[in-house]
Amino acid sequence: MHIHQPVEVEIERYKVILAYYGAAFSGMQRQARRRSVQAELEDALRALGWAGRSILIAGRTDAGVHASGQVAAFDMEWKHSTESLQKALNAKLPPDVAVQAVSVAAGDFHPRYDARKRTYRYRIYCQPQRDPLREGLAWRAWPAPQLRRLQYAARQLRGEHDFAAFGTAPQPGGHTLRRVYAARWRAERDEFVFEVSANAFLYHMVRRMVGLQVKVGQGLAEPDAVRTALGSTQRVRELAPPQGLVLVSVEY
Repeated sequence: MHIHQPVEVEIERYKVILAYYGAAFSGMQRQARRRSVQAELEDALRALGWAGRSILIAGRTDAGVHASGQVAAFDMEWKHSTESLQKALNAKLPPDVAVQAVSVAAGDFHPRYDARKRTYRYRIYCQPQRDPLREGLAWRAWPAPQLRRLQYAARQLRGEHDFAAFGTAPQPGGHTLRRVYAARWRAERDEFVFEVSANAFLYHMVRRMVGLQVKVGQGLAEPDAVRTALGSTQRVRELAPPQGLVLVSVEY
């Protein structure tokens, strides 16, 4: 008579890429009384037998900000394929969150501390009247900024600078030096799209970048206003609304 030994299932660290529509969320990070993407993913994991306390995330996004490439990680016993884990999670998640990919990561992988580059995209559209069909994913800027002015302002962001005027560090007392690898605007019909990549971002940094650049583009601020702000500790007042912002990717 053969005695079947129980198959031991190892705990693995899984890396997931998340997409979410941020309008109904208070942000990525779990909060006590408000809806968050982290809490939704953790609830879905618990329904599949996950016993962890907290997932690891690449970075927090503001309330109302979207993502197509947020990264999270967690340790879990799962005896099936990564594809089946993706399907099982998506069956448990609400319609405004979806797992785009699942892979097994190194045991010490950390989505935030191991990240080398993050890319955000911000979309504005230019019309004198609001467009309800676009309001959820773009900021209406009027009068329309000039592309040439926007591109000139974006070039000033590139390189390593102290971005204290544009945001606060994720940790209290953290430094505000950041290296911006790419920052550019492009035109799409009556829209302008800003894409920026950096080693890391401060809280509200991209939204202040956009807010000040649009003001420059509209001729309401000096062409070198971005360069002036980078040499200052005075906080930039212009803060673009959250709905135009998407976390596109995190690279390792």
